[in-house]
Amino acid sequence: MPDAQIERVRSFNRTVTQRVGALGDRFLAQDRPLAEARVLWEIGAEGCEVRTLRNRLELDSGHTSRLLRSLEAAGLVRLAPSPSDRRVRIARLTTAGLAGRERLDRCSDELAASMLAPLDDAGRKRLLEAMRTVERLLTFAAVEIRQVDPTHPDARQCFRAYFEELDRRSDTGFDPGAGISAEPHELTPPAGALLIAYLHAEPVACGAVKHHAAEPSEIKRMWVSPSSRGLGVGRRILSELETLAARSGARVVRLETNRALVEAIALYRSAGYREVPAFNDEPFADHWFERQLAAAAG
Repeated sequence: MPDAQIERVRSFNRTVTQRVGALGDRFLAQDRPLAEARVLWEIGAEGCEVRTLRNRLELDSGHTSRLLRSLEAAGLVRLAPSPSDRRVRIARLTTAGLAGRERLDRCSDELAASMLAPLDDAGRKRLLEAMRTVERLLTFAAVEIRQVDPTHPDARQCFRAYFEELDRRSDTGFDPGAGISAEPHELTPPAGALLIAYLHAEPVACGAVKHHAAEPSEIKRMWVSPSSRGLGVGRRILSELETLAARSGARVVRLETNRALVEAIALYRSAGYREVPAFNDEPFADHWFERQLAAAAG
């Protein structure tokens, strides 16, 4: 990677950390540093599982515990076991913690306003568009795609969300047992594979491929959580599934989809898929697509 690109990123990081006040031990003129303030804000009015909090902020267990102990000692946070599972700890804000979070919100608004105030309308628009682009690209770069056992809890979570969305959006509802199968043994190498995309250790998208000897491979279970749409995660998963299909020897990949899934249809067309006559009897499908693959190396 060119040194000039590395230096540009480092310069940007220095400017931002100084401008937002991350260097001091009293973030936004409050009584605590940025890390504690961020944890306080992330817990929120409804509380948060400690495990979820750790994943969202990408903190290790020890550091998370130290931050929570400090906030607890200050009377801002209360830790207690979950009523449904005593092995799970929940962090909740006390009355003082809720008031502190409200002050944090006000100060954060004032800081944001101070960044925009010196600029004219055109300058503000440029800055906000640049921030949106930076946020989107940094989030995209933070997504990790892994090959996962289809019986893993994360896989079941993704499939459940996928089925629920299909059932909600389809005019006729969706019965996962009525269509073309995609059982765990069909999505496990060498028969196939399941990919899951993770953002801050949380599964946010999935996609699978089924291989067939001397026949096209099938793309199955393509789903992206609503919170992660627009980041290009679905396209990344689709591309990696195509690579897996090519490595298995397939020269064509096929998939079918419902007319209600307009985002998926747009993705497939923009990725080079062409609509073809129905090649199976999937009752949920309205559109069938296929794409020619180049031979994969390795």
